[in-house]
Amino acid sequence: MFDSAAVRPQGFAERCTRVLFSPWSRLSLLVALLAAAGTCVLLFEPQRILSDGWPAQLGGAAAVVVFAVAYGLCTTAFVPRPLLNLAAGALFGSQLGLTAAIAGTVLGSGIAFGLGRMLGQDALRPLLRGRWLKAADGQLSRHGFRSMLAARLFPGVPFAAANYCASVSRMGWLPFLLATGLGSIPNTAAYVIAGARASTPTSPVFLVAMGFIAVTGLAGAVVAWCKRHHLRNR
Repeated sequence: MFDSAAVRPQGFAERCTRVLFSPWSRLSLLVALLAAAGTCVLLFEPQRILSDGWPAQLGGAAAVVVFAVAYGLCTTAFVPRPLLNLAAGALFGSQLGLTAAIAGTVLGSGIAFGLGRMLGQDALRPLLRGRWLKAADGQLSRHGFRSMLAARLFPGVPFAAANYCASVSRMGWLPFLLATGLGSIPNTAAYVIAGARASTPTSPVFLVAMGFIAVTGLAGAVVAWCKRHHLRNR
């Protein structure tokens, strides 16, 4: 004899599961996670590390590893990378600071890319109907490494925005992480060196680093303007 009472709970559970794991539910979870991360940044103010210094109980390689992990988590929570890069240079010097900053950059990018890919891609891809959005998606999907490398070399595209835009596209993990690691080196190195030499602002090394930051910032603005003009005329 058919037992309808036994089927109803199972059907209800399946419907609940579909709702919980639907694209829009996952996107809502992503938004909630990012909002919580931003709130934590406002409450704990990680930028105070520049004024308060690094905890005395952490030193050596362990300090570099902990800083790199904290760097990655902070970038996911929208803490500006230039601030973190300056802190890396001030705390660890040029070489170790650059190592920690690049490791944190790749880690933070990977976390953001993974979150966007798992929680946001299915909901957002159907919305890519606008001309600019389609063009950006096609560029990232077909020429992922080259496009992301250019975005990282020229700081005209916000770091977090590039992460989540790439996650919605069909770009692969390896091209994304490789382009992020390689493309972030020049600009990150300039900020780290500036942080390491901040105590001697008239030194040639500090002035060269600041000049590089200014030039790449201007170049990024020009490239972004040209790209926008190109997309508008397509």
